[in-house]
Amino acid sequence: MNKTPTKHQIRRELQQQVEQFLEKGGEIHQIPRGVSGRDNPMEGLPTVFFNQPKAERTPIPEVMAALDSRRQKKAKTASQRTAKPKEKIIYDDFGEPIRKVWVEE
Repeated sequence: MNKTPTKHQIRRELQQQVEQFLEKGGEIHQIPRGVSGRDNPMEGLPTVFFNQPKAERTPIPEVMAALDSRRQKKAKTASQRTAKPKEKIIYDDFGEPIRKVWVEE
């Protein structure tokens, strides 16, 4: 199992990659702060989720009927569970245990 690299190791590796890139003749261009990578930064961000018309749902009565019947079967089996007997300790007048009795509740 490999250890996850620490932040120091990641920074060192990134620095080495940048140095190799510069040694091969690569250039780094400084971008002024606040400049966006979008084509038109003055234009607002598009809202992807709410700009489409509401989709109509297709009713599927046979699937809903099957789900309802399964739900009713589960409700019936849950109510038909038998009570498990529980162990009850009988104490004497002084609080000392005398015996154990199984009681169905």
